[in-house]
Amino acid sequence: MKWTDQPEGVLLQRSFIFGITGIVLGTLSIFNTNFQFLEAPMGPLNGVAILLQMIGLSLAVLVLRKRKVLKENLEKAKVMTMILSVALLFFILSI
Repeated sequence: MKWTDQPEGVLLQRSFIFGITGIVLGTLSIFNTNFQFLEAPMGPLNGVAILLQMIGLSLAVLVLRKRKVLKENLEKAKVMTMILSVALLFFILSI
């Protein structure tokens, strides 16, 4: 089954999971860069974090572009898009 055929609730849930995972990985990368907990390169972790945030953002935009979406799902998608875009911008500028 294609992702575009999924109901809005499932897409928003997956968007949240991808987004929060990307934010947590990006935060761990920033903390490790500043406090040196592990002696490991953080470039791949930054890349995975940004990729997960972009996937979450694209799923939220996919809900916004669907037709006949419930009003509450539309509002959730707008908030999710705003939060993930700000987080993505923050992590890109912090690299």
